[in-house]
Amino acid sequence: MESTRQQKIARLIQKDLGTIFQQVSREMFSGAMITVTKVYVTKDLSTAKVYMSLFATNDKADLMESIKGHTREIRYRLGQRIKNQLRAVPELHFFEDNSLDYIDNIDQLLHDK
Repeated sequence: MESTRQQKIARLIQKDLGTIFQQVSREMFSGAMITVTKVYVTKDLSTAKVYMSLFATNDKADLMESIKGHTREIRYRLGQRIKNQLRAVPELHFFEDNSLDYIDNIDQLLHDK
């Protein structure tokens, strides 16, 4: 179970990463829409697992590789935004959140019958 501190840090990171992705998506990720859906932070606040939904792209796997390739720059930008709230910026690990695709699939199956 996550502590209150972990939840607060996770919400802070989620909000700031969402803003960062809005600002840089045109130049770095060819205009793809990236939504940060959930962030999980470890107890020692050193690592954050970031789950994202990807829209307006043909190849989601390629976009995920591009995001992972820009992790250092994204982490630096995050550090500039949260430097007054945290001592150290957590290491970021990005994952695709496919729960919306799963929901759409179930909805499609229910409407087909």
